[in-house]
Amino acid sequence: MRKIVLVLGVFLAAPVFLAAQTATSAGWQGRLDRDLLLMGHRNWILIVDSAYPLQSSPGLEEVETNADQLEVVRYVLHSINNSIHVRPDIFMDAELPFVQEEDAPGTDAYRDGIAKLLDNQNVQSELHEKLIADVDQAGQAFHVLVLKTRLAVPYSSVFIRLNCKYWSDDAEERMRSKMGPPRAEPGAAPVPQPLPAQPAPPPQEQPAPPAGSEPGTPPAPPSPQ
Repeated sequence: MRKIVLVLGVFLAAPVFLAAQTATSAGWQGRLDRDLLLMGHRNWILIVDSAYPLQSSPGLEEVETNADQLEVVRYVLHSINNSIHVRPDIFMDAELPFVQEEDAPGTDAYRDGIAKLLDNQNVQSELHEKLIADVDQAGQAFHVLVLKTRLAVPYSSVFIRLNCKYWSDDAEERMRSKMGPPRAEPGAAPVPQPLPAQPAPPPQEQPAPPAGSEPGTPPAPPSPQ
């Protein structure tokens, strides 16, 4: 009788356990899908390893995915590429290529996997501390979504800064060049302008030597009185 009750208990608990796993997976994906609709340029999405710190900037939101990092990166890039409003500027730690396999097992396999996944992407490298500082500063004014994964490889986080899909960097530069320098606000002190270059003064003429003296001969000392 006890065995029957135990089997029934396991059988009844299994759907609950599977539902909890599904809810966790759907939770981070649903959070990303909802946030991405509201996010735009200057927002960030981070897919980080399991030891990434919990930062305290007001705009940062960290979500535990309990998922494989490559799986999360793939889903995030797919969602961004299918959007109509944002494109990714991708950054990774400059330290990652120098991490040795014997110091961090699994690093070689991860480097191969992430290289294939980001093969057609323009990935920029920055020092880890610089990226954390950039994210912290962005979080003071903009929303940053941090998706934490199960990955246990150092310097493996993927930092994605969102940019505007329908406005290129070249178009922005052309527009700014046509606008010219910014106008001074009313009441603001005028911006000092550089003075125009002044012509060099003409060389002064040397006095002619006395008559009868040879060129280069020093003048004779005055006669004693």
